[in-house]
Amino acid sequence: MLPVSLLPRLRCYALGAMLLAGAVAHAGEAGRIVFVSGAVHSGARPVAMGDAIAEGDELATGKDGYVYLKTSDDGLLILRPSSRARIAAYHVDLQNPANTRVKLELLSGVARSVSGNGVKQARQNFRFNTPVAAIGVRGTDFTVFTDQETSNVTVLSGAIVVSGFSGACLPAGGGPCEHAASRELSAGQVGQMLQVKRGQPVPQLLSGSGIAPDSVVPPRGDEPPGKSGGSASLAPGELILDPQKASALLKDGVLNKTDLPVTPQQPTVAPADPVQVVPSTPVASGPASELKWGRWTAVVNQPATIDNAKLVSENAVRMGQNSYYSVLRTKGADWEAPVRGSASFVLRGSEVLLTTDSNQSLSAAKLENGTLQVDFGKASFTTGFDVVTSSSERFSLQSVGVVGRDGALSGGLPYITKSNMGVSGALGPENNAAYVFSSRLDQRRVVDGVTYWTK
Repeated sequence: MLPVSLLPRLRCYALGAMLLAGAVAHAGEAGRIVFVSGAVHSGARPVAMGDAIAEGDELATGKDGYVYLKTSDDGLLILRPSSRARIAAYHVDLQNPANTRVKLELLSGVARSVSGNGVKQARQNFRFNTPVAAIGVRGTDFTVFTDQETSNVTVLSGAIVVSGFSGACLPAGGGPCEHAASRELSAGQVGQMLQVKRGQPVPQLLSGSGIAPDSVVPPRGDEPPGKSGGSASLAPGELILDPQKASALLKDGVLNKTDLPVTPQQPTVAPADPVQVVPSTPVASGPASELKWGRWTAVVNQPATIDNAKLVSENAVRMGQNSYYSVLRTKGADWEAPVRGSASFVLRGSEVLLTTDSNQSLSAAKLENGTLQVDFGKASFTTGFDVVTSSSERFSLQSVGVVGRDGALSGGLPYITKSNMGVSGALGPENNAAYVFSSRLDQRRVVDGVTYWTK
């Protein structure tokens, strides 16, 4: 936790970047980032969990980057590694759907789009462009791969209409291109995809084996599965995360305890279940990788406690980041995680900042009653704590999530029940963990923080 002496200055401190983000959020906000892993940028700025994305913004992922954008009408846009997308327009009018205008552009790479409530009411006003094709929807969940010459599209739920650019179907247009040369694909056509090549107005129906978007760039283990079967539209509440998609292979390391001031925490209730973990086995020689965690940006006269740029240049991978804090994994030896059993962790350290929307002022807070339970057999976890403000207000936060193939902790993603905060971080092979979190406490305040846990 930050020193008490900083609190007065923190309350009146405002970051210029956050003021700018707040101004943009009220003018054409398309959605909010609910998960980010690896290198992800919007223009020149790194993207953090909780960031607002506005009309006109471009998102770009690095070779290790994933980003999930929850749209303003409860839809979902996912970008996988080495991808670029632009939010050309995102104006939703639920009272008068005829006024809704939504246009997304995948410039390169792989993206998944799940229609939100506004799009479902105004499908005639939705367009998803690639460099060579226009995609319209029938209340849909679909995935696209594209480069400058070819686009491949598959459907998880609902149906799409696809056309190459020609005649009246031009990149500058809006809404679906429905004409004699367009083709439809529904979720019921299992294993098939539509392909459009540059200059080819009529899409080809092909087998998706080997060249489908999921084959080119597979999803993370925690990416929500689509609604199975048929061509019915997908309701946001029907998306859930499937913890069984996560494997038991964790590639994690020891947390560096000196990276951030540690506030001792004591568990208020002993774990109900004993720890039952199969010992892990190293699978590669050499030193283990390490988890580096801390504050990546300066606050008042307090410098950053972690150098993201330096660590990334040394091949570290971002496991989680929000507006102030990050967790990264350094390069090191691999190890095998337990494939069964469970573990209970104790909150050992934390740093927390509250942001007030009206003036973007900051204040420090602390965490109490922390719990982190991991079920290795189901590759899932639950976590929670109380946020206590300087005026002794108390807010209970919790999250349910999955443990990914690389040991990542991903919680509070879209459509997860019993979660009121987003979580991203990682487990360590020596019975420790670190994650960042973000949540809205009330109508006027947002909380961001980082936590450190051990058995």
